Amino acid sequence: MIIWGFSRFFRIFNHTYSKASYFCFMILIDTHTHLYSDAFDVDIDEVIQKAFDADVKKFFLPAIDSETTQKMYDLEQKYPKNVHLMMGLHPTSVKENFEDELQHVETQFSQREFIAVGEIGIDLYWDKSTLGIQEEAFRRQIQFAKAKKLPIVIHCRDAFDEIFEVLETEKDDDLLGVFHCFTGNKQQAEQAISYNMKLGIGGVVTFKNGKIDQFLHEFDLSNFVLETDSPYLAPVPFRGKRNESSYTRLVAEKMAEIFGVSVEKIAEETTKNALEVFKINTNE
Repeated sequence: MIIWGFSRFFRIFNHTYSKASYFCFMILIDTHTHLYSDAFDVDIDEVIQKAFDADVKKFFLPAIDSETTQKMYDLEQKYPKNVHLMMGLHPTSVKENFEDELQHVETQFSQREFIAVGEIGIDLYWDKSTLGIQEEAFRRQIQFAKAKKLPIVIHCRDAFDEIFEVLETEKDDDLLGVFHCFTGNKQQAEQAISYNMKLGIGGVVTFKNGKIDQFLHEFDLSNFVLETDSPYLAPVPFRGKRNESSYTRLVAEKMAEIFGVSVEKIAEETTKNALEVFKINTNE
């Protein structure tokens, strides 16, 4: 018994987990966090330690564009067992030079492995004039991901119809991924899931005007992963402040309330879903 206790302690301390250890204590995964953001420059180690203390043990980092690549690599090097990287071109970074940016994405993939192509998609909140090239960049990155048998992570803002139009033409057995920061209605949730997408649930689920809390319980837990999108979209009671990966715990607690189950059950199911869709081994 004493030997097992010491063994478990050192697994936690080193943040390395065997398959068995995932069933010994609660593990949460923040499947979408921008920990390389300038918002964390002064206290990133404290932020990550707070997350560890809140049972958040892994962080999946989406890319934005070439300007953020090195900071992602630096953070991964510092926390290699906990930080897992994606690579892709964010729709708000799809500008006149998007061909160069897409080449950057392909170059990075030629040099190393990533867990997903993301975040990619369409954002019409900031600039509708780039819709054409956003759609082109989105489609090409989907095709790139399918060729590599990798999941995609979708960014959608004011663009459900446009996103679904692209997914409809690209759907096949190789299309899978996460609909990041899902904020749609029940019908849109059903449609997203029909394209083999998990729904990324974050702070919005705690908002009074978020509305997704009204129908999520009608879906099976196998359809969800948890995220923060930190430093953005902090959950209640921190809404309007800097979001952090430790707040994944607050999202899990809200999901437990919605589904009428324990937080441990939410953690077990969403962690399993995340590990499966991103093909992460439990001992990584």
